[in-house]
Amino acid sequence: MITINTYLNFAGNTEEAFNFYRSVFGGEFLTIMRFKDTFEADRTPEADKDKIMHIALPIGKGNMLMATDATGEMGKALVQGNNYYVCINGENVEETRKLFTALAAGGKIVYPFDKAPWGSYFGQLTDQFGIQWMADCLADQ
Repeated sequence: MITINTYLNFAGNTEEAFNFYRSVFGGEFLTIMRFKDTFEADRTPEADKDKIMHIALPIGKGNMLMATDATGEMGKALVQGNNYYVCINGENVEETRKLFTALAAGGKIVYPFDKAPWGSYFGQLTDQFGIQWMADCLADQ
């Protein structure tokens, strides 16, 4: 496995939070993607188009703090305590699929592990202990 990182969900203030985290940890954002610039743009209400769909801040050696603004239906269920994911990034699709499947045992798959619109393989689940996981990896070369 390559890395395990934290993925946070915010109720519309991701940019503010990540500017704070950048002031604490230093560094520069690796990615800032707004809803208006993604495949979600057509389905995003005008008020949410400038919100953050994905942001990533490298921290230390190989660590990444990532987040999104939870909008729409996702935002309605957001409460402190369910506003994070542990994200595993495997070295290849087979390894990542195996980890995803093992973590899903006795839990609930939210988004099946498969090719995602942004090009990598991705899945989301809640394990049998209520921990939310994401699995992501680049397609095998």
